[in-house]
Amino acid sequence: MTGAAGQVGRELVGALGPHDVFGCDHTALDVTDGADVRDAFSSIQPDVVVHCAAFSAVDACESEPDKAFAVNGRGTEHVMDAARAAGAYVVYVSTDYVFDGTKPEPYLEDDAPNPQSVYGQSKLAGEAAIDDDCAIVRTSWVCGRYGPNMVKTVLRLATEHDTLRFVTDQRGHPTFAADLAVMLARFVDERPAGIWHVTNQGAVSWFEFAQEVLRAAGADPSRVQPISTAELQPPRRAPRPANSVLANARLEAADWELLPDFRTPLGALVANLRG
Repeated sequence: MTGAAGQVGRELVGALGPHDVFGCDHTALDVTDGADVRDAFSSIQPDVVVHCAAFSAVDACESEPDKAFAVNGRGTEHVMDAARAAGAYVVYVSTDYVFDGTKPEPYLEDDAPNPQSVYGQSKLAGEAAIDDDCAIVRTSWVCGRYGPNMVKTVLRLATEHDTLRFVTDQRGHPTFAADLAVMLARFVDERPAGIWHVTNQGAVSWFEFAQEVLRAAGADPSRVQPISTAELQPPRRAPRPANSVLANARLEAADWELLPDFRTPLGALVANLRG
């Protein structure tokens, strides 16, 4: 597994308990170095590779496009090339940012990507490197126990300010790293091919999500005030998709149980973070 120190990777190590897991963070495996990846895979001889490593700082990608494409694009090519040589199946974790967000309905797996940010463009370049008999798992709005994420941000802001302001014109499915890890572990076991959307259920705006975080923390959700993306100060460097809602259509067609409504893991996460 790449990206083992990230919020999804750390949960996945636990979810893959029955398997022999080699978890590599960026200090142990530099995916931008093709020879390093090839040597590592030649030594480990993996049967399955879950590729979680990414340069996912969305705004930083705009100012560091070379790094974004080196990690997310060419880095994924290196992983796929080395996995192919080892005969390994790959699960590549991708993003809702491959879409432009203009579709009024939830995005299906076969909708045409049209990324508007460097991050989305670089992750789509990574998707293009994945072999057809492997899997691309797109997810969105990931939160969890580890690393920075919006749940932690809302809880912190709530201790610093009486009023919080979040946008109403960006909608998506919050996805919890622990739930996503369980689904990725199923991909490891069953090895389906193609593009899949995997998120928790429940479409909300960031404004509504922040309200739910406060509600889960026993705080007054009316402290959150709605604003538009255009009103954000300072403005965000990278454009965000207005509609990030991913329909989990292939999971439904395969009769796989969908991840639960986000409010269920949100309550557990907030309780965990608050001790």
